[in-house]
Amino acid sequence: MIRTSLTAAGALLLAACTAGSDEGAKAGLDIPDIAATDISEQTMKDITEQLSSDEFEGRMPGTIGEEKTVALLTERFAAAGLEPGNNGSWVQKVPLVEITGKDFAPLTISGEGTDIALEYGSDWVGVTYREDAQTTLEDSELVFVGYGVNAPERGWNDYEGVDMTGKTAVILVNDPDFGTESLEGPFNGKAMTYYGRWTYKYEEAARQGAAGAIIIHDTEPASYGWNVVESSWSGPQAYAQRGENAPALTVMNGWVQNEAGRQILEAAGQDADKLFAAAKKEGFKAVPLGLEASTSFSNDIRTFESQNVIGILPGTEAPDEYVIHTAHWDHLGRCTAAPDGDDICNGAVDNATGTAALVALAEAHAKVGPARRTLVFLAVTAEESGLLGADYYAANPVFPLDQTVGGINMDAFLIAGPSKDVTVVGPGKSQLDQFLEAALEADGRVSTPNPNPEAGYYYRSDHFAFAKRGVPMLYVDGGEDLVDGGTEAGAAVALDYRENRYHGPKDEYDPNWDWSGVMADLQLFYRLGRMLGMSTSWPNWNEGDEFKATRDEACTAAETGC
Repeated sequence: MIRTSLTAAGALLLAACTAGSDEGAKAGLDIPDIAATDISEQTMKDITEQLSSDEFEGRMPGTIGEEKTVALLTERFAAAGLEPGNNGSWVQKVPLVEITGKDFAPLTISGEGTDIALEYGSDWVGVTYREDAQTTLEDSELVFVGYGVNAPERGWNDYEGVDMTGKTAVILVNDPDFGTESLEGPFNGKAMTYYGRWTYKYEEAARQGAAGAIIIHDTEPASYGWNVVESSWSGPQAYAQRGENAPALTVMNGWVQNEAGRQILEAAGQDADKLFAAAKKEGFKAVPLGLEASTSFSNDIRTFESQNVIGILPGTEAPDEYVIHTAHWDHLGRCTAAPDGDDICNGAVDNATGTAALVALAEAHAKVGPARRTLVFLAVTAEESGLLGADYYAANPVFPLDQTVGGINMDAFLIAGPSKDVTVVGPGKSQLDQFLEAALEADGRVSTPNPNPEAGYYYRSDHFAFAKRGVPMLYVDGGEDLVDGGTEAGAAVALDYRENRYHGPKDEYDPNWDWSGVMADLQLFYRLGRMLGMSTSWPNWNEGDEFKATRDEACTAAETGC
């Protein structure tokens, strides 16, 4: 997670977190006192350096980089004292398909008096989720559908009254409340909902029968620049293999640069700013643009099995109750080259650091000895392709979800030095907040809510695959209030990483890194995991949370567990 600065919305989120804390205290949770322990900084350095070396080629699933990663993790899990987590095996097979687009034609926009040709990479990027050797979008009518949201429970439908069959949806980033400073509104104000994620927008366009879906990029609501889009959406793309009765797909999904998107709208005789403003208001109606889009490209298709890596430290008194630790081992492989020709996205921060943390925490727990519950260390594949490894595990759990107490997700430890705080992504959602507050108090630190909730980080990492199925999950990141330099210095480090290294070839290991802040965060994660592992409580989602009903239903039906 990459942050910017604390906002008024963040202050409101902090109030929400405090409210959740009061509720949890009333619930009488069993939160054991846990002493600090030794966690190996050398393990963090060694594994981060290895995983992010050029030898691992960016850890793209289905490559030699995956083979080396899985071999390293199984070796280190075993040496740490863990047992294989999948019925005697260290891995869970994850069936994927890799589609690599090539020979891209320009994206042409045509109509009366209009002839626009957008160049691939600099102006637009696109992929297909279909396993077809050739992708052709031909004379597909463009329809501006605002934020592309169909939310009956919120009384909002951007597709109402329009037949999208064979047409291409032109969509805005984020959701209609983006840009407000409060958390009030039909889509939680400044805090992004799942309707703001690009994954949802493509899925909904397909449900509407669209042939194509094109998102207009904008750096602030997307929370990343065009360089990230170009790098992430070019080259091999991994997807979950589809069953025979899988939902329909669009022919092509893509992005256009902001200026290119505005050019398209203005060629249709629309004022882009007025159209964007109208899309934020309830009752917005989709606008046919009177233009047609065409493009084509070919695809190399490869089906393969990737692997989640699972190690466990079996519990003593309640071995059939599970506390899960997650981190994704994958990254982007080879990607858009830097000016110096370097085209390996090494992913040192994202997420060699989190993967190394799984091993370091496993070592620490094993050295102290088993907890009363089983501790699970799960390194998942294909997070960068849409949380595919985590989603596959959550849909096909090795350990039943109604026997999974909760978990902790670790995704990209930004190297910024020690901080006085930690950043909570999605505070106030569950009673896990009470465990976090106790661990922070023991460490002499405080929690700060996610400073930019509009980025929707709670829906962008592996814990979401578990949360949406009802398992309470914590997503905690390093803080921004640095001991040396305060929040201004912390924001500067985050901004520098996001603009110069995130999802690019320069996210590389540096032997001069100051690991003290990361090690303090790991001490916190150790306490959290150990608290949950030793507790007798089953923390739940707070009243009114979007995931509580799913957990309650699962627990009602469960014979054991929650």
